Amino acid sequence: MLLDLGPLVLFFIANAKFGVFTGTAIFIAAFVVALVVSFALTRTLSALQLFSGFLVIVMGGLTIWLHNETFIKIKPTIYYAIVSALLLFGLVTKRPLLKSVLGSAYPGLDQTGWDKLTRNWTLFFVAMAIANEAVWRNLTTDQWISYKLWIALPATFVFAIANVPMLLKHGLNTDAAKPQELPPE
Repeated sequence: MLLDLGPLVLFFIANAKFGVFTGTAIFIAAFVVALVVSFALTRTLSALQLFSGFLVIVMGGLTIWLHNETFIKIKPTIYYAIVSALLLFGLVTKRPLLKSVLGSAYPGLDQTGWDKLTRNWTLFFVAMAIANEAVWRNLTTDQWISYKLWIALPATFVFAIANVPMLLKHGLNTDAAKPQELPPE
């Protein structure tokens, strides 16, 4: 969890002190360090971690190189849209992509539980993509960053917790669960 949230916290702090471009540079560096530490600890990186890292480096790099904060603002929209499309594809084709990413975190979960969890996260990510677009297009950069910190991040945690009763109803064995990452932003 620290490896997922650490770069974001550093981004928020650096942005407040030095502005969005320095904050973005620190975010990129911290994210790369988090990936390296995660790999050193687990000897593996998930596809979501790699995809998120790719987007952070590319969109953050474009933000800095072109000195245009739009790129870092649309990164969450792109991430949410692609992940929701992949999850929807998995649902439609009966290939549980979420199960392959988070399977060890949810032992004992039956297929109905995986289907509902996938559906829920798909809809959540669609809503988050729409919300991010509305916020960055209509508010200032500082307001967008406040939205990310005080609304989007807590909403993700609340949404994950709100799914727990459904998970328990569909066979989740919390005693056997291994710590695993939440779907990242």
